[in-house]
Amino acid sequence: MAAIEILDLEKKYLVGFWRKRPKLALRPLRLTIEEGEVFGFLGPNGAGKTTTLKLLMGLVFPTAGTARILGMRMDDPRVKSQIGFLPEQPYFYDHLSARELLNYYAQLSGVPAKACSGRVEQMLARVGLSDSAGVQLRKFSKGMLQRVGLAQAILHEPKLVFLDEPMSGLDPVGRREVRDLIQQLRSEGKTVFFSTHILSDAEALCDRVGIIHEGELRGVGAVAELTSQTKGKVEIIFCAQNVPAGLAALGAQAWVSGDMVNAVLTEEQQDAALEVLRRERLKLISLTPVRNSLEEYYIQKLRPSETHEEESRKGASA
Repeated sequence: MAAIEILDLEKKYLVGFWRKRPKLALRPLRLTIEEGEVFGFLGPNGAGKTTTLKLLMGLVFPTAGTARILGMRMDDPRVKSQIGFLPEQPYFYDHLSARELLNYYAQLSGVPAKACSGRVEQMLARVGLSDSAGVQLRKFSKGMLQRVGLAQAILHEPKLVFLDEPMSGLDPVGRREVRDLIQQLRSEGKTVFFSTHILSDAEALCDRVGIIHEGELRGVGAVAELTSQTKGKVEIIFCAQNVPAGLAALGAQAWVSGDMVNAVLTEEQQDAALEVLRRERLKLISLTPVRNSLEEYYIQKLRPSETHEEESRKGASA
């Protein structure tokens, strides 16, 4: 069974002060996320990521289309107890401590009264806030508030977790901890749907990614497949103070960093390049194929589509 099945979900807003006109925030979207996978929803600011999450959470209503979550209609009240949500900019009652806030959310989420205290302490430890559990939230940093938000999202052991920009405001250590937490959720069989524009996090975490731009889904693919394709080039790293003339003659793109040289050239020139290093008696460090990156796929999908170009031309002629 699919965890999320989006069926032509669409959202239009009215914008303007006097003569309001419709703005298409999300074009008809069809997308399926399987149970147990980590799915990354990628796109620049204003692309439609948050709109999609709000529609699935029932925080805004669609103009057209629908979705099924865990086999139920997205407006089915039973869905709410099975999902957790961390918004991009969460707001909490800052006069409460982290422990008090999580106790409050535990009661709202239907956690049994006898289990509340133990579950709250478990979540505080899981996000690294045990030592700050009694501190008021107004004294928390942005990163610490983000951890509280993550704790409340998974407090009631949901089957499906929505995270909107979960790495926002976190330092490198905090980002690593959030990545570890998402991987733990995957190992527990939970489905994670998160939006981000930090491609390195998506590449490290996701089973699949979807690229959205200007409200339109531009592409969906498995990260392992997207990054396994080679570009017909190899990167050679070796010890040297400068680029050997023989390597330059092969047309290699090379740069020197300290006593190391990185050189990129075609696979056809690989043997000739190794012969140059052997002749010059230079120490080879590594030789690896140059693979496509998620960033390249992302940039490619952000380019204007033929549909958008045609719509732009029609708009201009009108």
